[in-house]
Amino acid sequence: MNAPPFEVADIVRAAGRNFIEKNRSRLTWQHVRVLRAIERCRTAALGGHLDQCSRCGQQAISYNSCRNRHCGKCQTNARDRWLTDREKELLNVPYVHVVFTLPHRLSQLALANKRTLYDLLFRASAATLLEIAADPKHLGADIGFMSVLHTWGQNVLHHPHAHCVIPAGGLSLDHQRWIRPRYAFFLPVKVLSRVFRGKFTAGLKRAFRKGQLAFPGSLQPLAKERAFHSFLRSLFRQDWVVYAKPPFGGPQHVLHYLARYTHRVAISNHRLVNFADGQVTFRWKDYAHGSKQKLMTVTAEEFLRRFLLHILPHGFVRIRFFGFLATRRRKSLLPLCRQLLHMTAPGSLDSVQPKASSRGIWRCPRCGNSMLLMQRFTFTELKSQLVERRIRFDSS
Repeated sequence: MNAPPFEVADIVRAAGRNFIEKNRSRLTWQHVRVLRAIERCRTAALGGHLDQCSRCGQQAISYNSCRNRHCGKCQTNARDRWLTDREKELLNVPYVHVVFTLPHRLSQLALANKRTLYDLLFRASAATLLEIAADPKHLGADIGFMSVLHTWGQNVLHHPHAHCVIPAGGLSLDHQRWIRPRYAFFLPVKVLSRVFRGKFTAGLKRAFRKGQLAFPGSLQPLAKERAFHSFLRSLFRQDWVVYAKPPFGGPQHVLHYLARYTHRVAISNHRLVNFADGQVTFRWKDYAHGSKQKLMTVTAEEFLRRFLLHILPHGFVRIRFFGFLATRRRKSLLPLCRQLLHMTAPGSLDSVQPKASSRGIWRCPRCGNSMLLMQRFTFTELKSQLVERRIRFDSS
């Protein structure tokens, strides 16, 4: 894929400092930290390292990455390492994709209470899947799945939802056999929607009762118990969106599919079309009008405001596992699943894995062989090296 003409880092370097000064009272230390990390990513400010080709001896100096999880340029290697680990857990069955979305009325409350509501989104959606799947009327099985939190829509505005990737089927409740789904979309969506709505609002009630919710600014009226319960009742007047896609195939498709969802940030550099005169233009898909590709232009300040809506709380885990894939259960239950599915070993994705594992390797520009790390430099050392050595610089 060709390098994008513009990057989020270009916008941050051009408008970030002015944005911070103008909005300092509304920004947290984490907002500022993310902007500064993206600004300095792959620049001399973070130092660099000298690499040398293991075959022809070609040398090149490259800048270090910021490794911030909100930086789009720093996710490829982390994603590929993560996918390599996930390959060992794949089962030889079709997989399904279910998306749980919070209604727009909860957006402001979620932004003011990110850790509490995002965690509740994970727990309520997972409990819904586990409960409905265990019901003999629907599946009667103990399932396992992975959930990934996304907080953005195509227009980079706040749109929190959880993507769940699930092996189609599960262990019988006595763990003696593998049960296959009876529905084309794995579990009934309308049932999932109603149960999810009930579990999430019940979780909001508990959080309110325990004083775990903040009500800043325009949310202050909700701090009163009667107003808050009235707000909760209004949430029941609409259906909550739970979307289930058809099964998308077996383990040979899963790594490619997961790569589209796991380590994404609010907007990728490849969606940026133009940045000039303080205006940012990016591509977006309008799902409300037939998924048409459109262009949107906003000011750099508005773009950064939207981007920062999606900064996650420090230490918040945005990829989680449940059911028989939960960390404490997978060691004993995954081998049992393979046994019941007559798998002799973890699903092999030979056609996918070499491609995924080679993305993070820097190749020699002269002969194409892998480059080996020879020496690391601090910012000061790097400046002198670039001046004294006639070594090709590469920031990729």
